[in-house]
Amino acid sequence: MRYLHTMVRVTDLEASLEFYCTHLGLKNVGRFDVEEGRFTLVFLAPEGQEEAQVELTYNWDPEELDEGRNFGHLAYRVDDIYATCQKLADAGITINRPPRDGRMAFVRSPDNISIELLQEGQPLPAQEPWASMENTGHW
Repeated sequence: MRYLHTMVRVTDLEASLEFYCTHLGLKNVGRFDVEEGRFTLVFLAPEGQEEAQVELTYNWDPEELDEGRNFGHLAYRVDDIYATCQKLADAGITINRPPRDGRMAFVRSPDNISIELLQEGQPLPAQEPWASMENTGHW
């Protein structure tokens, strides 16, 4: 058995691609527009880790998606948790669980998929404004 990908449904493909690619830094490793099924699949992965894919599924006919508690979150290791969170915050993305501990943060995609960000290696020393920042919403 071999892991292939995790699929998440999205309601706005362009907003999702901006979030996952522009802000999180994932790369598009394949796109399939399936006319007869009226959907688009986009496979994303971190640079150099093409085997760790997320499949964005966009159904062309509008549908309302809710937050399923049966799906927990996606997780990515980052080189600098503070720099990553600052970049996301500067792009207007809410940091739901700030990296107070220098180790872990949570944000949400445009479709409320929870994304965990984990510091590579040892936690960074506590740093403001993150150390005293409260949670926003839930993750």
